[in-house]
Amino acid sequence: MIKTIEIAPGKELSFELGVYAKQASGSAMIRLGDTMVLTTVCAADVSKDVDFLPLQVEYRERQSAAGKIPGGYFKREGRPSEKEILSARIVDRPIRPMFPKNWRYETQIVAFVMCSDQQNDADVLAVCGASLSLLLSDVPFSEPIAAVRVARLNGNIILNPTFEDLATADYEFIIAGTKDSIVMVEGEGHEISEEEYLEALRVGAVAVTKICNGLEEIVRESGLAKTKRVLAAEVDHSDLKKRIESLAANDLKTLASTILAKEERSAKTKAAKDAVKEALKKELGDEKYAEIESVVGPTLKEIEKREMRELILANDVRLDGRNSKTIRKITISMGNLPRTHGSCLFTRGETQSLSSVTLGSKRDEQNIEGLLPETKKRFMLHYNFPPFSVGEVGRMTGTGRREIGHGNLAERAIRELLPSAADFPYAIRIVSDILESNGSSSMATVCAGSLALYDAGVKLKKPVAGIAMGLIKEGDRAAVLSDILGNEDFLGDMDFKVCGTRDGITACQMDMKIKGIDFALLERALHQAKEGRIHILDKMNEALSAPRADLSEFAPRMTSMKIPVEMIGLIIGPGGKMIREIQATSGVEDITIEDDGTLTISATSGTAADKARDMVEGLIRIPEEGTVYNAKVTQVREGLGAIMEFLPKKEGLMHISEIDYNRVETIGDIIQVGDVFEVKLIAVKPDGKYSLSRKAMLEKPEGYVERPRREFSGGDDRRGGGGDRRGGGDRDRRGGGGGGYGRR
Repeated sequence: MIKTIEIAPGKELSFELGVYAKQASGSAMIRLGDTMVLTTVCAADVSKDVDFLPLQVEYRERQSAAGKIPGGYFKREGRPSEKEILSARIVDRPIRPMFPKNWRYETQIVAFVMCSDQQNDADVLAVCGASLSLLLSDVPFSEPIAAVRVARLNGNIILNPTFEDLATADYEFIIAGTKDSIVMVEGEGHEISEEEYLEALRVGAVAVTKICNGLEEIVRESGLAKTKRVLAAEVDHSDLKKRIESLAANDLKTLASTILAKEERSAKTKAAKDAVKEALKKELGDEKYAEIESVVGPTLKEIEKREMRELILANDVRLDGRNSKTIRKITISMGNLPRTHGSCLFTRGETQSLSSVTLGSKRDEQNIEGLLPETKKRFMLHYNFPPFSVGEVGRMTGTGRREIGHGNLAERAIRELLPSAADFPYAIRIVSDILESNGSSSMATVCAGSLALYDAGVKLKKPVAGIAMGLIKEGDRAAVLSDILGNEDFLGDMDFKVCGTRDGITACQMDMKIKGIDFALLERALHQAKEGRIHILDKMNEALSAPRADLSEFAPRMTSMKIPVEMIGLIIGPGGKMIREIQATSGVEDITIEDDGTLTISATSGTAADKARDMVEGLIRIPEEGTVYNAKVTQVREGLGAIMEFLPKKEGLMHISEIDYNRVETIGDIIQVGDVFEVKLIAVKPDGKYSLSRKAMLEKPEGYVERPRREFSGGDDRRGGGGDRRGGGDRDRRGGGGGGYGRR
């Protein structure tokens, strides 16, 4: 069956069921335009003995979907690209919180992009398709989730815009949620206000509700939904929980109200919990304790969570002693890495980012391959989160999905404020190494990256800062927290990261852990985030208020210029011969030319760059009569004159009569091959040949009388005087009018 949901005029989502992947527990093909995504859900038969949800979400793009064959030796898709990983996170983040808390079956959601019209992005389709597949499967996932992309173009808010729309949009947000609650937001804007942000959320929330209602209707009408698995009823452990409460509550309550550093708090909390476990072992014995051990840990966690939340709600006191609006202490150190092109060590509380900037040439830009036409990426931000940053031992096997997601958020936050490629023709890479972490390391990356760009001399339009907001909500009581700690993220109800300048929001990421948050609370969080953001920007301004006047001495020097498109072939030369010659002669590192005629020179010295630029300008310069040039003698032809190169690859003849005012018998007595001197271009001939004169640059002797000279251009002997070289008219060139027959 095929069902459609219209989310806006001309925008229809189409769902096809019962045709594809029928052995999966749930499957659906979703379509927008000619972009089609197949989503499937499968769950293991045996529950895993773990205390977390074993969920795996995979999103893959088939190159064949866009009529392409993958590059490389193997000609097949390999490890997921950054785009695929980010899209998988878009699916994962809103769906993960919606599973039953006691669901412990290994679950896999797979989304394949099977067809792409290269106009509509498939990520939001994958969210809707995954939701429908779960509703159809035997997984006890009963509430639909949907996602839409919202953008504003020329003042108009549009849903699920095309890639062409996004190129000129003011903002772009992916909004995911249930029928009555926003669960996730991800996106970027051109310094938009908090009110504009909320407006986008409201429009997106209406569309999400419409899709969710449509998904429920599709499930009812299809008749394809499987019977949901019945989870085992939880054993009543109320007496045990009361006993754990009596043993642990006082210690955990005291710890919640005691100001401690992260490592010390972690150690003391663990000691308090271990003491409870040992007491229970003595009371019950090892065998009986083993039967109830799975209850003890979660119960202790619930007590810890309750005490932390109550302290904030009742007294506005947090684990480190701050109130809800206070930002942790910020320290900033610039230029810590002397050989990088720019660096900054940014520390906020117990979170620390050491960020560096590297400037490169056009050749250092990243090639982006995928379903869309290949593009180049000039700005890259790479975020690293080593295990030692949280005092742990861990395998370092490659970049994780979380690292890619956090790096992408920070990159989007800064990207819009970078100078244009025309004004600053460098490839730019920021590397953020998180050396300590206790909450919001991605926002520390935004701050450190912005300052590192200043330190590198990059003319960032405005500094950018980021702050992570949290939420504690119990019934009608709610506290919005600025600059959250790790525990406040883990035990709280919201992780809302907001990045921007003094003038507006440039990027955001929000994940909700509860349902039913209203827009009044979101508005409160946004305005509180702005206060915190401006406080952080003030601290950043104290450290470095403007970009360095000069680039690092170790950074390459880039020079950009425009050349006529028709001259590109001349600059490159046959097989690249000319451009290689310019590089070798001038000593520059690299010269690149774009199709629009933008030529970029990369060099480690200004002298080399200037020399290469002069050579290029010489090649494209159009010779003009009356202009003086420094010319080099390349050939001497006795009795005729000298051939001289007066511009790169442009030669002209200096006739023997144009060497000197005095009669020249032997040219070699005056000039030699290799001599360089000033000459004037005295004629540009119709056949493209040039006549040069040294004599024109010399002082004319007193009483000098110019004599006519004879020129040969290889053809007629230029007899006669008339315009048609017949003198007065008859064919034998003897006729009148003073034309004469004699040679000049």
